[in-house]
Amino acid sequence: MPIRRHHRWLYPIDWRELSVSIRFRRAKGRCEGCGRPHGRLVLHLGDGRWWDEDSERWRDGAGKSVRRLRPPHSLLERMRTTRVVLATCHRDHDPTNNNASNLVALCQRCHMLHDRPEHLRRRRLTYLARRALGDLFTGPYRL
Repeated sequence: MPIRRHHRWLYPIDWRELSVSIRFRRAKGRCEGCGRPHGRLVLHLGDGRWWDEDSERWRDGAGKSVRRLRPPHSLLERMRTTRVVLATCHRDHDPTNNNASNLVALCQRCHMLHDRPEHLRRRRLTYLARRALGDLFTGPYRL
């Protein structure tokens, strides 16, 4: 996920090298949330379950193997493929905290699930700011 221009100054100069180190040296090219491999097309069902070609088994959203699945005809209708791209993200959502223990390599799905509370928080702040701005210019003493 690209870094926004106004947040770029929060990241260290060597962020690209640090990110590569976390994604490919420490995580060995796999998502640390679910285990999906970087750069591959992965067959998935849309609910977190995905086909792991290396071990030839279905895995859930946490990377654990799934024992039972529904009959094949119901699965075939919902199967999709996605190219997995790993990104390095901050566990605490603070881009200035670049300790190795705070950084994690996640695929797109796990990254969005991890960032969901932060996205909701920012959305709420944006909504409140727009509402306050509207109150400022459309209040009862409008000229």
